[in-house]
Amino acid sequence: MTSRHERRPAPRAAAVRGTGGRLLVHALAGHGVDTVFGIPGIDNLEVFRHLGRSGIRTVTPRHEQGAGYAAHGYARVTGRPGVVLTTAGPGLLNAAAAAGQAYSDSVPVLFLSAGPPVGQLPGDGLLHEVKDQSGAMDAICAWSRRATDADRLEELLARAFHDFAGRRPRPVHIEIPADVLAAEVSRAAPPEPVPGAERPAAHPERTADPDGIAHAARLIAGARRPVVIAGGGARAASAAVTRLSQETGAPVVTTANGKGVLDEYHPHALGAALHLRSARDFLRRADVVLAVGTELADTDTWSGPLDLPGDVVRVDIDPGQRHRNGAAARALTGDADTVVRQLLIALDAVPDRTPASAAYRRELAAVQARMAAEHAGQGARWTGLIDALRAAMPPEAVLTSDSSMVSHYGALKGFRVPRPDAFLHPTGFATLGFALPAAIGALVGRPDLPVVALTGDGGLQFSINELATAVLLGRPLPVVIVDNGGYGSVRAEQSRLGVPPLGADLPSPDFTALAAAYGAHGVVAASPAAVSAEVAAALARQGPTLITIPDHSLNPEDGND
Repeated sequence: MTSRHERRPAPRAAAVRGTGGRLLVHALAGHGVDTVFGIPGIDNLEVFRHLGRSGIRTVTPRHEQGAGYAAHGYARVTGRPGVVLTTAGPGLLNAAAAAGQAYSDSVPVLFLSAGPPVGQLPGDGLLHEVKDQSGAMDAICAWSRRATDADRLEELLARAFHDFAGRRPRPVHIEIPADVLAAEVSRAAPPEPVPGAERPAAHPERTADPDGIAHAARLIAGARRPVVIAGGGARAASAAVTRLSQETGAPVVTTANGKGVLDEYHPHALGAALHLRSARDFLRRADVVLAVGTELADTDTWSGPLDLPGDVVRVDIDPGQRHRNGAAARALTGDADTVVRQLLIALDAVPDRTPASAAYRRELAAVQARMAAEHAGQGARWTGLIDALRAAMPPEAVLTSDSSMVSHYGALKGFRVPRPDAFLHPTGFATLGFALPAAIGALVGRPDLPVVALTGDGGLQFSINELATAVLLGRPLPVVIVDNGGYGSVRAEQSRLGVPPLGADLPSPDFTALAAAYGAHGVVAASPAAVSAEVAAALARQGPTLITIPDHSLNPEDGND
């Protein structure tokens, strides 16, 4: 992932003597790590011994899954890898769901855990023993490896940060045996951080082949009905995608993770709308579709593969995505920002380019109106609340969300954002409990940005314990809870499928009293307008505020969250 923010220079490599735990902390600092999310335990205390005097900030959540989601939120808003530190066994496995979400969303998170001593065989009954925890994480992350000595530890850390910078940025796990953490090591000159960590545009492997670029440019230049689909892999290419849209007249529709790649207030923006029939119908009539950094996955379309009879040009850093979920007339493998800029240069060299017609511009306005009407039908119950949130939040604010109906049907399309990574939503893997810890990570990573969490009563209770973390953080954090007493998405699906209701209707706690018990503020809002006022007040108040709106207080009459 390319950073869009200033990165602090990494310290110069210097001699280090001490334990493997000290070497780990020194190496993390050398790779530019400024924050670690983790919980101390018996087998990782040697790392915590040195973290406190390293200059690296340590944020201690109340559950390792919360640590993983917080690192995810941190990575999204900073463009730098998040780092999680756990114990072996239960600590690491608690974080596994967060690793799965980071893998699904292509977010760079480094999971570090202790492990059994070198040579120790499973079955000896050690504390925190797991049959094969590295193998378990290898099945979830991009890779998991065991650092059996100090040299291997440095090598694996270098590989992790190299992969984050130069490949599809997915989570990795490094297991460090307890005896390696405790052993004395000496390094006269530890390795410098991996070069190219900011993925410079001139780096040759970031570019696509010139013949492919020329062919794709000719296709785009000759298009009368071009459309861009921007996914999460296009977030760092926002400026280039915007320029391409302006120069070609191509409207931009995004996935959930690509939301904001084109400012959603731009006249060419269709927003995160692949789940809308009107958007899919519009794409079906496109003669050229430029798909940038997207899997074209069912989790964005909600209805299987897109029907794209026109020429499809795909841009992706992952060569495995060249034709997945949709064959490409031309597939360009490389960094999205670099490749789109290559396309812009090549477009300038194409003679007799076909400009977007006035008729196409009028059609674009009409399809935007149809999408708005379709979204209004799907999300009517939550429209007032989403509008109230948008009105209360500054333009630069970040909204984190959960796998709740208010997010899927309300915020995904209805909450407009002006830039990427201003709406953090757990797509694909679709975990619950994401919103609150991800908001904490976002606040830690970008304390200059206001952050609001949006969730349901069911989703929040997967990670309500992280309210304690937010209280200690002391930053303003409105947490908006749509409370319908249970799992509304499951309830709705049970009704649709004729499944007898079971396990979805659950009484909610008194969230206001619960907030007070944690040392936070809590209120109940009787209407979306009241939510707007409470969010504005919470953004001016130190510490988190739980703002509960009962489901029956939402605008229209039916639906659940």
